[in-house]
Amino acid sequence: MQGKIKPNLPQKQVVLPFKKSVEIAVKSIKSRFFRTLITTMSLILAISFYAYIKVNLDIISSITVSNDKAAIQRLSLQGIEIPGEGRAMELSPQERWILFLSLLVCVVGIVNTQLMAVADRFREIGTMKCLGALDRFILRLFLIEAALQGLIGSALGGAAGALIACLGALVKYGSSIAGLVSLNQILTSVFSAVVLGCLLSIIGVLYPALLAAKMQPVEAMRGRD
Repeated sequence: MQGKIKPNLPQKQVVLPFKKSVEIAVKSIKSRFFRTLITTMSLILAISFYAYIKVNLDIISSITVSNDKAAIQRLSLQGIEIPGEGRAMELSPQERWILFLSLLVCVVGIVNTQLMAVADRFREIGTMKCLGALDRFILRLFLIEAALQGLIGSALGGAAGALIACLGALVKYGSSIAGLVSLNQILTSVFSAVVLGCLLSIIGVLYPALLAAKMQPVEAMRGRD
């Protein structure tokens, strides 16, 4: 007796291009501009403070290794302790704690804002799920939005913090320090601030994104009823 032969029907899987995911993420950011602005502002403030601390430390370090007596004397007049020969300038324990707390508050703010964003997008998430969106697509969408916000916010924050630090140094130590400061060192600090900002933004959105990705379509559709 011959068994029934089941035809092998071709299974077609629709894969959304990464470029299209970016377009959807950009439209989502534009449609929630004020909420995005609040999230980005907290990131800008935290990263600008980080960049200010880092660039200010770079400027002081450049002055101390320059052997410019006049500039070093200005540092002493500002109450800055000059490290011994062969020792690098470091953040004080108080500065480290303040910096850590500011970054922690930034991450908590991002998580809170993103959780509210998930609650506001229940129907949107449910609709995408009903249309066949996989968990990884929802996750990727939130991560792209977070990366874009992190890049913009940290770039603005890093530039603002570095600019404030440089202007403050010119006022406190005089314009003669311009030739003593290493531009590459400052740019490296700004770049590290941008990278840190992007990481904080992505870390802050991980839990809300996983929550949205694991949501069942029916649950999502009636979540705002």
